[in-house]
Parts: sequence; structure tokens; C-alpha cells
Amino acid sequence: MTGKLLDGCRVLIVEDELLIAMVLEENLEDAGATIVGMAGSLADALALIEREAFDAAVLDARLDDEPVTAVADALAAGAIPFVFHSGYGPEHLPAQHRHRPLLRKPSDPAAVVLALRDALG
Repeated sequence: MTGKLLDGCRVLIVEDELLIAMVLEENLEDAGATIVGMAGSLADALALIEREAFDAAVLDARLDDEPVTAVADALAAGAIPFVFHSGYGPEHLPAQHRHRPLLRKPSDPAAVVLALRDALG
């Protein structure tokens, strides 16, 4: 379906719903990506950003009802492209990141792959 559009791409998944994170992991790996880590909390996400090298990220808009502003800011500061994957609309995204791609849950797996590929340029 999506081929290997993300061959060689190292991706961080930031998602607090384990089942959704696992589906994202499987779909991204099927597209050729390597998942460097999955974070379900703000603290875990920030620690992985500090510790791991990766090319792109998929970021839920809220983790345990907390906005992900600090995570989005850290990714932007490191010039790491990312896409939001959320059940919330754009009004719930951090204002300074509303220009980033937003995929609404439930999303088509191919759409996530294509959005990441586009974000990578």
C-alpha cells in the first residue's frame, strides 16, 4: 500500500494510547521506518528527544490531558520535522505549531506515512 516511502528514516512516536502507538509503529515499519522509541508521557518524550537521534516524529496533541507544547518546541528547536496525530482539532495544537500537519484520529495509515515523508521534504 505505502511501499517503502520511509526507508532509512528513524522515527519517534509520542502517543499515550498504547494500542494507537503500536498500530503507528507497525504501519511506519511497514513503510521502511525504524522506530527509535515510543513515549507515552511528556517526561518520556523529552528524555527520548535528548537521548536518541532520529529524523522525524509523530506527536499526539495531548498526553494524559497535558498539552505537548514542550515536546513540539523541543522538536522544532532541534529542526526535527513532525506531524501531529490527534483526535483534537487544530485549535488544540500549540499556537506556534498550528502550521504543522495534523492527521485526525482515526487516520488512514497511508496518510501518516505520506505526511511524514512530506514533512521530511
